[in-house]
Amino acid sequence: MSDQEAIIQVDDFTAGYDGDVLLDHIRFEVRPGEVFVILGGSGCGKSTLLKHLIGLYQPMSGRVLIGGDDIVSATGDARLAILRRFGVMYQSGALFGSMTLLENVRLPLEEFTRLDEEARNLTALMKLDLVGLRPFAGHLPAEISGGMQKRAGIARAMALDPTILFLDEPSAGLDPITSAELDQTILRLARNLGVTFVVVTHELPSIFTIADRVIMLDKARRGIVAEGRPQELRDHSPDPWVRNFFNRHVEGTSP
Repeated sequence: MSDQEAIIQVDDFTAGYDGDVLLDHIRFEVRPGEVFVILGGSGCGKSTLLKHLIGLYQPMSGRVLIGGDDIVSATGDARLAILRRFGVMYQSGALFGSMTLLENVRLPLEEFTRLDEEARNLTALMKLDLVGLRPFAGHLPAEISGGMQKRAGIARAMALDPTILFLDEPSAGLDPITSAELDQTILRLARNLGVTFVVVTHELPSIFTIADRVIMLDKARRGIVAEGRPQELRDHSPDPWVRNFFNRHVEGTSP
């Protein structure tokens, strides 16, 4: 994990829907090369925050800097240049069912590059190889397992060589063994390629395995209630609700 200037900066950020504030004046940074996890209970704003980070929604106020450039205020070619810096894997994998894995991963290259067909195929195969799916390049999504679909989604998100990957609930719907395999894929890509990961999840085993740092959101307090290494928050957070979340000793809601 690098000590360089933050690759993502969220500053004085407020967001919500129909005038109702869900996240109120929050601030945090993501450092280059780290696996950064956004977590919290249901309805706390995890997915809302992710959608703002990738530019799908505009916040009520504040800035979201990607590599020093504000995706909130950017327009035209400047905004497109920011969008090219990251890839996104959605919760379901969001693969096109009528296309093979190779075709799915190749699609961004067809849309956004001038590479010839041979180069596009070679690049797509290399991305599939990174997630262990090159032998399945000719398979349709329905012909592979859920965990493999998630890995294929990551391969497609990497097609344009982004410096940041956003993953939305990557372990959702997976059995523990498959989830653990996916965790190792994420760690390998982060460590070997230096890719920065921002992961939304509530799966504790995955959090303790992959996260360099986390932020924990809370619906009642409309913001970040904890930030740091998950092991430290579990063992030493001054907030009993945060400790309970990580230890899962009790069920309940935040104050």
